[in-house]
Amino acid sequence: MCGIAGFLGRPGSADALERTARAMADAMTRRGPDDAGSWADAEAGAAFGHRRLSIIDLSRSGHQPMASANGRFVICYNGEVYNAPEMRSELEAAGSVFRGHSDTEVLLESIALHGLDATLPKLIGMFAFALWDRERRELTLVRDRLGIKPLYWAVIGGTFLFGSELSALEQHPDFTGEIDRAALTSFLRFNYVPAPQCIYRGVQKLMPGHRLTISTGGAPRIEAWWSLADVRDRGQTRPFEGGDEAATDALDEILGDAVGRRMIADVPLGAFLSGGVDSSTVAALMQARSSTPVRTFTIGFDEPGYNEAEHAKAVAAHLGTDHTELYVTAAEAQAAIPDLPSIYDEPFADASQIPTFLVSRMTREHVTVALSGDGGDELFGGYNRYFQAPSILSRTRRLPGLALRAGAGLIRSVPPARLSRLLAGVPRIGGIPMLGEKLHKIADILGRSPEDAFRALVSQWQDPDRLVIGGRETVDPVWKEAAGDLEGFAARMQYVDTLTYLPDDILTKVDRASMAVSLEARVPMIDHRVVEFAWSLPQHLKIRDGEGKWILRQLLYRHVPRDLIERPKMGFGIPIESWLRGPLRDWAEDLLSEERLRRDGWFDPAPIRACWEEHLSGRRNWQYRLWGVLMFNAWASRR
Repeated sequence: MCGIAGFLGRPGSADALERTARAMADAMTRRGPDDAGSWADAEAGAAFGHRRLSIIDLSRSGHQPMASANGRFVICYNGEVYNAPEMRSELEAAGSVFRGHSDTEVLLESIALHGLDATLPKLIGMFAFALWDRERRELTLVRDRLGIKPLYWAVIGGTFLFGSELSALEQHPDFTGEIDRAALTSFLRFNYVPAPQCIYRGVQKLMPGHRLTISTGGAPRIEAWWSLADVRDRGQTRPFEGGDEAATDALDEILGDAVGRRMIADVPLGAFLSGGVDSSTVAALMQARSSTPVRTFTIGFDEPGYNEAEHAKAVAAHLGTDHTELYVTAAEAQAAIPDLPSIYDEPFADASQIPTFLVSRMTREHVTVALSGDGGDELFGGYNRYFQAPSILSRTRRLPGLALRAGAGLIRSVPPARLSRLLAGVPRIGGIPMLGEKLHKIADILGRSPEDAFRALVSQWQDPDRLVIGGRETVDPVWKEAAGDLEGFAARMQYVDTLTYLPDDILTKVDRASMAVSLEARVPMIDHRVVEFAWSLPQHLKIRDGEGKWILRQLLYRHVPRDLIERPKMGFGIPIESWLRGPLRDWAEDLLSEERLRRDGWFDPAPIRACWEEHLSGRRNWQYRLWGVLMFNAWASRR
C-alpha cells in the first residue's frame, strides 16, 4: 500500500516541482516507508510524489512514479490489483514486455495497450491512482468501486492538488486550510465528514467508483465508472433463483475466490479476528486455502461487555490458526487518544478507532498484510437497524400519534443504564448488550417515516445546525434513497450505508489505523463480485427470523460450530462512557469548557455543556455525541 500526491499548475523547473511533490508525499511516510519517488513534467506544470509500502515485487522494478514502456503514460498508484497475474498473461500474449512483476506495471501497461476505459472494468482490487497522459496533456484520478482507498482533491489558486491524505495537500504552498462550517455540521451528525465534503473549504473527496479528468488550464470533469445503483437494479431485475443450499454454495465460491486472491503477497500475511461472523468467515476461508496455520490477531480488554478476545480465541482454536492476542489496559488504550487527530488526518469520531489502531499496531509487529471482515454488515444485513427498525415501525404505524409520543416519552424518562438494570431479568431481552441505549433509539424513531427514522438512527446530534455557529448542513441527494414506505426499507438502508457509512466511516477507520503503522489491510467482503452477488440475493437470504447475515452464517457453519458464533452482536468498542466520567474527565473538560468553546468560535456552548453535564451526572450516556465534539476540538487544536 502507498501514499500518492501531486498537482497540476504553473510550469516551472523540474527540480522545484519535484521538491514540492516530494514534500507532499513525505508527509505520508507512514503510508509507504519502504521507498519514495517523484516525477515532473516541467513544461506542463505537473508533478507526482509517491511513498511505497512494498507488498508485491519488492525490487526497484516496482518503483513509482512509473512510466509506461511506450513513454506515453505516468502513474502514481496506491492499491492492489488481485487479478494482475491473469491480466499480465493476456498482455504478454498481446506483445507487452515487463520489467518486473508488480501489479502497478500490469495496470499501467493495460492502460497503454487497451486504454483506461477498457481497463477499469477488468480490475479486481482496491486502488486510488493518478495517471498523466503526456500525449493529451491530461491528468486523470481514479478511485476504486467501494472507496477502500482514499483520494482528496482541490483547485486552489489555479493549481489542482490531489493526495491520499490532507496532510499531503497541506504541504503545497498554495494550500489554504479554511474550515468548512457546512462540513463541520455534517460531521457532528455522523461523527465523520461525508463525501464528497471535506473539513476544508474547497477540498473534496473523490467519490467511490468515480474518475476525475483535468487538462492544463481546464476545469475538472467528474464521472462515475462504476455504479452501485446499477448493481442494485441489475440484482433486482435478475435475482438469484436457486435455493438456500445453492446460494450458500455460490457465496462459498465467490467469497472464497476473493479471499484466496487477497492471500497473495511477497511479505508475511495474516487476518484480524474478533470472533464475530465476518472476521471468522474470512479466517475460515483463509485457513481452508492454506497448508499451514494462518496468522490471526485480536486484542482484548478486561472491561466487562467489551471483550471479544475469548470468542476469537475459541474460533482460532477450532480453525487451527496461529493466534496472537494482546490484552490492552485502559491506560494503554487512553494513551493512544492524543495521536488520533494526526492518525485520522481529518476529524473522525468513531470510537472504535482506538481498538482498530491498537490491533493494527500489534498485528504489524508480526505481518505486513492483514485481511479484515469489514463490509459484511452492509452487504448481508448485519446491523440491528435493518431488521429491528422495519419491525418496530410496522407494529406501531397504526397506533395514534399521542400514544406513540407518550410511549417514547416514558422510555426517555428513564436513564438508559437504569433501564438496562430494570430489565436485566426479562426473558429474551434482558441479556442484550446496552439494552437501555437501544430502547432510547427505539423511542427516537416511533411515529417517524422510514426516511426520518433511518436518519435518526445514524445521527449523533439530531440538530447539528443548532450547534455549529454559521453552519448549515448540506442535504445529500442519496438520502432520498431511504424514502418510501416500509416495503424494501431494509434494502434501502443497506444501499445508503454502502454508499456513505461504509466508505466514510468503516473503511476510513481501517485505512487510517492500518496505514499509521504501515500495515496493509485487505477487505475481501467487498470484492465487487461479492457485492454484485449480494445484491442479487432475495432479502430472506440475508435477514431471516429476526437475524441478519443469514447466508453468511450458513457458510461459516460449514467451518465453525454454531455455538462458537451465536451470541448478541457486540461491536468493536471501548467504554468511552465511563472513561469520560473517570480517567478522561479532565482532558474532556478542558476541550469542552465554556471558555474554550466561546474562544474557538465553532460551537454554541450551551447545548454542548448541557450534554456534558447530563453525561457526567449519569442520567444519560452521550458518549458518541461528546466524542464527536472532542475529536474535532482535539484535531483543531493541532492545526
